[in-house]
Amino acid sequence: MSRRLTVAATVAIVFLAGIIVGGQVNFVRDAVDDVLGSKSQDATTQAIDLIQDDYFHTVDPNDLENASIAAIIAHIKQRYHDHFSHYLTPSDYAAFSRGARFSGVGMAVNEVPQGLRVATVYKHSPARAAGITPGDVVTAVNGQSIAGQDADAVTARIRGPEGTKVTLTVQSRNGRSRTLTLVRREVDVPQVTGRIETAAGKKVGYVRLAGFFPGAHGELRHEVIHLYEQGAQGIVLDLRNNGGGLLDEAVLISSIFVPSGPIVSTHGRTQATHTFEATGDSLPRRPMVVLINGNSASASEIVTAALEQSGLAKVVGTTSFGKGTFQQVIPLKNHGALDLTVGEYLTRNGTSINGTGITPQVRAKDNPKTKPDEGLQRALQVLGRQL
Repeated sequence: MSRRLTVAATVAIVFLAGIIVGGQVNFVRDAVDDVLGSKSQDATTQAIDLIQDDYFHTVDPNDLENASIAAIIAHIKQRYHDHFSHYLTPSDYAAFSRGARFSGVGMAVNEVPQGLRVATVYKHSPARAAGITPGDVVTAVNGQSIAGQDADAVTARIRGPEGTKVTLTVQSRNGRSRTLTLVRREVDVPQVTGRIETAAGKKVGYVRLAGFFPGAHGELRHEVIHLYEQGAQGIVLDLRNNGGGLLDEAVLISSIFVPSGPIVSTHGRTQATHTFEATGDSLPRRPMVVLINGNSASASEIVTAALEQSGLAKVVGTTSFGKGTFQQVIPLKNHGALDLTVGEYLTRNGTSINGTGITPQVRAKDNPKTKPDEGLQRALQVLGRQL
């Protein structure tokens, strides 16, 4: 098994392909102007001033400013069917910025309207010990609903100093809700794991990629080469429950197998279209299957599409998540931030999968109640027919 990455946090599955920009001053009205434009700034400022001056209750100006920005974001999300733009309050952004300095409970999640849907629960983690399973939905943290909130901000609240407690409200697939108190600690998460399997009586490699973190492409390449050296004649790349990560890693991982041509392109209303091409030396072509499910999102979908559309791999599993947009975290002048959708990406052949996902060529689904992995077994059958 390859080098392990220690993730001292709950892993949020939100595709962030931007950079942090902006400065900080005392008031947020200029930030409201940044969002609405100068024509609306006078009316917005006037309304805030009138409420502060004339409303029959004394009003906290910071509360008004937070509510104004939150209302703007809520409006554009509804108007443009955008699930992924959010306003991070100053406290949310401060927790988000602390990042990996704090420990978590050992699970990867996807953002859904009700809260956070659990994609993966890591072994020997507080989440596993508490009985949390993939498919569960976290609906509240420390008694406060997280419905519609930014996944990064929520997971930042789940994180905290090692040894401290966090209370999660978790809803199971059957609708039953339960409240769990977990003790935070560091969780050792393997980024890449691999082993030899058998397909059609021949050796093949099985590689699971947990996330698109810095350095993932190097670990994956090393593991695939190691499996080839052991006699693997083909590869199953398991991207199930992998919600993505860094765009650059998606391009580099695709380039392990794709020798040339586009991998993905990005574009937005204010951003020029940019095409990311395969880079570096690809490994010799061998039969390949990519295994996906409904929790395979963003960077996982980029890689899956690049391998399928280049004719290098068959896709097995269930339809992927369908996250075809990317966000940029932009600090505001009140010490909060916007996690704003600024563009979408198109797959290798120019297709948008936003809201639709990738439909596998061969459908297969693991039954978590049985010991065999039915999805993997089907993938090995498909790979065996290529050998």
